[in-house]
Amino acid sequence: MHPATVYWYDRRDSVFIEFCVADSKDVEVTFEKSKCVFSCLGAGVKYENEIDLFDAIEENECNHKRTGRSVLCILRKAQPGKPWLRLTKDKTKLSWLRVDFNNWKDWEDDSDEEMGNSSNFSDLMNNMGGDEDLDLEGPDEDESADSDDESKAQLTEMPDLE
Repeated sequence: MHPATVYWYDRRDSVFIEFCVADSKDVEVTFEKSKCVFSCLGAGVKYENEIDLFDAIEENECNHKRTGRSVLCILRKAQPGKPWLRLTKDKTKLSWLRVDFNNWKDWEDDSDEEMGNSSNFSDLMNNMGGDEDLDLEGPDEDESADSDDESKAQLTEMPDLE
């Protein structure tokens, strides 16, 4: 058995854990008060991770979802608003455990209403503003002459290799 590569990130009321196993089968995820156990088959290899968590979770409110390339787990914190300094109880560095910096957010400084609410994401994008003078019609006719036309002519005049 091998441990799966794990990425995690913290939010105000939840912790997200992603077990990276492509085309996983026979996925089993067990949530306990201070532990998460994951196992599956992927490409003929048996993967298993047992994580003693940094803090307590509400095991009945945790869930997981399998996709084609990973299994994402959402763990509901027993104490919302308390940051997790790490995923594991022990400070030991685990080679298979990494912080997901693509999704990491310092939520302690930001309000959920501004950044964290994904249902308002399209509203945020629409209200972001931008350059009012955008030219979406394309170049004018005299701008359409391209310097690439000259380089294409030079390519056709090159001698053959010997």
